[in-house]
Parts: sequence; structure tokens; C-alpha cells
Amino acid sequence: MGRGKIEIKKIENATNRQVTYSKRRAGIMKKAKELTVLCDAEVSLIMFSSTNKFSEYCSPSTNTKAIFDRYQNTTGIDLWSTQYEKMQNTLKHLKDINGNLRKEIRQRMGEDLDGLGVNELRGLEQNLDEAVKLVRNRKYHVISTQTDTYKKKVKHTEEAHKKLCHEVEMKEEQYGFVDEDPGSYEGHLALGNGAAHMYAYRLQPSQPNLQVMGYGIHDLRLA
Repeated sequence: MGRGKIEIKKIENATNRQVTYSKRRAGIMKKAKELTVLCDAEVSLIMFSSTNKFSEYCSPSTNTKAIFDRYQNTTGIDLWSTQYEKMQNTLKHLKDINGNLRKEIRQRMGEDLDGLGVNELRGLEQNLDEAVKLVRNRKYHVISTQTDTYKKKVKHTEEAHKKLCHEVEMKEEQYGFVDEDPGSYEGHLALGNGAAHMYAYRLQPSQPNLQVMGYGIHDLRLA
């Protein structure tokens, strides 16, 4: 029993329509390939689905542009003139935009002002004032950011210095050194930085019998 005849009309169900398109697209692609091999024909096939999905097939011995060129020569229909004219219009529009931008730049630099009226000059002045404000705000923002960064660095340096001074004082107490000038800021800083400077320290023996045996307070010089 053969299949019933299918009425050729648009399939209303979107899912069924897409399934039918996929099956028949594969079939027509297969037929195009067979026609190319069996008959040595040059075939170019282009399809767009209802969802704007593009599919194509072209014989291996040629390409789509060559097929279009042969079609133009055979039918006398120019396929590229419309596209070329559109590209020329786009190019002209871009050139006009570029020319206007260059002219605006020259006017902002004080050039090419002869053809401007009072209102145009006033508008240009307002634009320049707004541009100056934007530049000034950006400059202040950069300066403020740099100032905050430097303040953080200074604070970090001060904290490191205080920590270093505290470590020096702990070392003095640990080894029994007594600084003749304990309040000297320069002395602590130089000692912490390893500077070659003379400091006077007194070594006080912790054992009282050392003083009885003749060992008194001795001055030490550290370089």
C-alpha cells in the first residue's frame, strides 16, 4: 500500500515544519552531490530556513562566487551593482563623519574659526569650558588618589620606625646597655639603620662583688 499524497502547503505546526525542513534539506543536499558526481555538473545550492539558518552546497570543482559570475554573464543581470552602491554610500557617510570630527578638533585648537558665527562661537566656548571642567576634575581626582597613597606610605614608614625603635630598646634592656642619651631620636634611628656612628654605653655589672674586686663602670664605644 503506497503513501497518501501530501498536500503542498505551509505546515502550521512549527515543530513539524522544522523537522520536515531538516529531512528535505538533507535529501536535496544528497541529490545535489549525486548530480555533481554522476553528471559532472557544477551545482551551487543556498538555503535559508524560516529561522534564518543558512545552509549551502557547492561543487568541489568551483565556488559560489564563480557560479554567480557565470549567472551574471548568462542572464545579463548585475548582482553586485546594488551592493557596490551601498558600500559607496557607507564609505561616503564615514568620510563625512571623519571630516566633521577633524574640523571640530581644529576648532577646539583655535583654528578654522573664520566661518563661524556668534552663536556657533558661543557654543564652542561652552564646549571648551565643559571640557576644561572635566579635565580639571580628572586632575584633582588623580592628585587626591596619589596623596592618599603617599599618606599610607608615610603611615606605614612611621609604624615601621616605631617598631624598630621598640626593638632597639628591648635589645638594650636584654644586654644591659644603658644609653647616655636615651631620648636621642637620631641615635636610635642611626643604630636601627646600621649607621657608622659612635655611641657611648656604660656596662653596669649585675654582680655586686665585681665592683668590690675592682671592676667598676666601663664605657663602651660602638661604631
